[in-house]
Amino acid sequence: MHRIPTAPWAHILFDLIAWSSGVGFSVVLYRWRLSGAAQAAAAKIDGTYFAALAVGAATGAWAAGSLNSLHERAPALSHSVAGALVGAIVGVEIYKALRGVKGSTGGVFVGSFSLGVVIGRLGCFFAGVADDTYGVPTRLPWGVDLGDGVSRHPVQLYESASMAAFLAVYLLALKHRQTWALRRGFYVMCIWYGMQRFLWEFLKPYPRLIGPFNVFHVLCLGLVAYGWIYCLADRRRERGEEIGALSVSGPDHEPLRSLP
Repeated sequence: MHRIPTAPWAHILFDLIAWSSGVGFSVVLYRWRLSGAAQAAAAKIDGTYFAALAVGAATGAWAAGSLNSLHERAPALSHSVAGALVGAIVGVEIYKALRGVKGSTGGVFVGSFSLGVVIGRLGCFFAGVADDTYGVPTRLPWGVDLGDGVSRHPVQLYESASMAAFLAVYLLALKHRQTWALRRGFYVMCIWYGMQRFLWEFLKPYPRLIGPFNVFHVLCLGLVAYGWIYCLADRRRERGEEIGALSVSGPDHEPLRSLP
């Protein structure tokens, strides 16, 4: 068991570092590879988009976090990054449905969200048991003591490492201009984030909501389903665009099959 120095204020400190770094990282990725995709998305939206995103994220964060924490031994209001992501998606998708916007508009947020989780979970880790994100007891040699004398799974580090791995793969795909990263990166991120966090939730002592599942299990399943469905829909849309690009209309509106 490894004893870890902890302090409750570490959460706030790392959150500030995480999200400020995320904003800067988004700017870097925009200039490096995402300017075309971001400009295409920006042409479809207006300021109301960001209002829908912000309201959805705030509502989802506090609703999901509190739904979990109010059922614990010491009920209290709280917030959750998973709830914020789900809430933001709901708000944006409602906006897109009302405006008739198709395709992903979240590509510019992939890097910032992923980096935010990588750094932010370190804050949860060093905040100790006061943060209420600790793992269940374990006898594994890498168990950590977060100040209560109990050897626990470092679930915060599991999630941080998982998102760091995704971020590395995503950046490599951007370097090679792979379509999934340029066009469907946000949906793929939702699938990965949902899958990895679904697993780690089994290692947290949160109150159960349905059978062996807690609130975040349910949210993560929703994220995986959302990402998968929208990935497939965008892939079909992409194929339709490719077919349309291959059919060049002539004067009689028939595909031009040959050139002199």
